[in-house]
Amino acid sequence: MPTTDELKNRIETALPGSTAEVEDWTGGGDHFRATVVSSAFEGLSRIQQHRLVYDVFGNEIGGAIHALSLTTKVPEHS
Repeated sequence: MPTTDELKNRIETALPGSTAEVEDWTGGGDHFRATVVSSAFEGLSRIQQHRLVYDVFGNEIGGAIHALSLTTKVPEHS
């Protein structure tokens, strides 16, 4: 089963410059909640943003990763 650190690293590697916070939602190692901040989300709909993250895991969603709840954000510019 994947760990929260593995999921975090995979997201941040696939979306350079992003930051991800991942938690094991139920403690069982297969339901996760992630907050991802990435400039790659700029100009994309929420669905498109989520699809970018889900594509990192492909067929693992619904398998080893039973559930992945996402919050996606564009970085705030000062």
